[in-house]
Amino acid sequence: MSIRRLPEHLVNRIAAGEVVERPASALKELVENAIDAGATRISVRIEGGGIDLIEVTDDGCGMERDEMALALERHATSKLPDDVIEAVSTLGFRGEALPSIASVSRFTIESRVRGADGWSRIVDNGRLEGEGPAALPPGTRIRVERLFEKVPARRKFMRSTRAEYAACVDVVRRLAMARPDIAFTLEHEGRRAIAVQGGEDGPARVAALTDRALVDNSVAIDFVREGVRLGGVAGLPTFNRGVADHQYLFVNGRPVKDRLLAGAVRGAYADVLARDRHPVVALFLEVPVDAVDVNVHPAKTEVRFRDPALVRGMIVSGLRRALDEAGHRSAQRPAEAALEMWQTENVPAAPEGAGWGAPASTAATPAFDFAPAPRTESRLWDRRASFIAPPMARAEPAYAPPPETVSHPLGVARGQVAKTYIVAEAEDGLVIVDQHAAHERLVLERMRRAVADGGVARQALLLPEVVELDENACDRLEARAAELAEFGLELERFGPAAMLVRATPAMLGAGDVTGLVTDLADELAAYDEALSLKERLDHVAATMACHGSVRAGRVLSVAEMNALLREMEVTPHSGQCNHGRPTWVKLAHGDIEKLFGRK
Repeated sequence: MSIRRLPEHLVNRIAAGEVVERPASALKELVENAIDAGATRISVRIEGGGIDLIEVTDDGCGMERDEMALALERHATSKLPDDVIEAVSTLGFRGEALPSIASVSRFTIESRVRGADGWSRIVDNGRLEGEGPAALPPGTRIRVERLFEKVPARRKFMRSTRAEYAACVDVVRRLAMARPDIAFTLEHEGRRAIAVQGGEDGPARVAALTDRALVDNSVAIDFVREGVRLGGVAGLPTFNRGVADHQYLFVNGRPVKDRLLAGAVRGAYADVLARDRHPVVALFLEVPVDAVDVNVHPAKTEVRFRDPALVRGMIVSGLRRALDEAGHRSAQRPAEAALEMWQTENVPAAPEGAGWGAPASTAATPAFDFAPAPRTESRLWDRRASFIAPPMARAEPAYAPPPETVSHPLGVARGQVAKTYIVAEAEDGLVIVDQHAAHERLVLERMRRAVADGGVARQALLLPEVVELDENACDRLEARAAELAEFGLELERFGPAAMLVRATPAMLGAGDVTGLVTDLADELAAYDEALSLKERLDHVAATMACHGSVRAGRVLSVAEMNALLREMEVTPHSGQCNHGRPTWVKLAHGDIEKLFGRK
């Protein structure tokens, strides 16, 4: 078999297979070119999910007639003024996108430089069909029609129109987040899907393109270390999603999907989010151009860092610091969702003749009779007797006046519902707290502080307790005995299938020792190999905290309830429990007024 040089049209199609994987890939390259051209407005129109038509119009610098012809040749670019590819600062630089797209579609490019006439060129699957004058405002307009029409082997691998359209929307959304100074519009078959104005700030642009509620349920990030800057917004742990499609990562303004960055985000949220939930984040990383290699993948969606450990550690530290500063905040969903859970029950009408003096057994509900009645002692007594309600709650003597709600973000305790939920009155609404979930987080944070300060105080058992387990579980606990001792739990092997517990963490009190040790053995079985030492210790602390927290069903005094609220207000991450669920919700005054028809 002899070696031969491949024809140019085949070379272009091979290159197109690397650069143009699907309509969204072509759209990405075209929008990036518009951004690099200095556009302030970019309009995108697609049909058939981008398979039938992709049209990108911008008001950038435009191209001269000769430049347009050169732009359709392979490896011709205006974005590398010299040969230093390591110092590239534009989104595009390879010079492969336009000729690759033109080789697998009907490609029309029209462009006009300010102060000159416009010009157009039409290329059909790599062959020039025509060129001539064009009437258009300053800028560039590119139409890509019938993508992969003459490459059936590629077209049959296209997904459904809806899936390709979703990928196109994701591309435009990410690029619009990266450049809040540029106005973007996206239309699909006449329906506008994205429309954002230029000149917005970063957080507002992110919220406009993801979820408006993110503004009230996120924290801002601004972190600098060793010449690297991390900015953006991070959703509260309780403001999460079931899939990781709301994580947007940018490096020097370039949207990327990098495993290192995604892993760092998971690590930062590991101890405040359930394992099957994903945070909402938009992170903008700015690094020196010589510290990152963007020439890793033809589609330029992957990058390589010179110091990956620094970048990962910075993301984890920056996110955790921002979440720590969020304190007790928890995601508050729109009021409509809460109002839909309330049901207005129809009060049955009282039987005829039922009034204040009627026996309680003759009326389904108390009926208030405002008609005048003789003021006799027997009549008044009858009325009072019929409405003496059984005791439904307790009343405690008020030794001191209740505190003012204005000085406490989570309000002051007014009572307890179902021996599980604390009801507190805040200045701007009603706060309901899950006492077990909240105290579970508080105990966990206390244990972490104690470990950082040198170890958790332990309480020796008067009589060591024997916990029987299977042999494998005992092996796991014995191997981690030193780590467990840091949390105040002293274990010893007691035969092949039992562990001897000599001491427990003092802050847990007199809890269920057998249940605690059994749960720890299960945790180590599930995560021991997959997680790092730090993550394993976090799971151990979380399991212990769960056993040491106040349980649902325990009656708390008003003083205990207020003490819990005050500690929540000064404890990081107290807005969510150890499993990522919210610990408190608020019903604002406006929501309460809606319930009673006042608004």
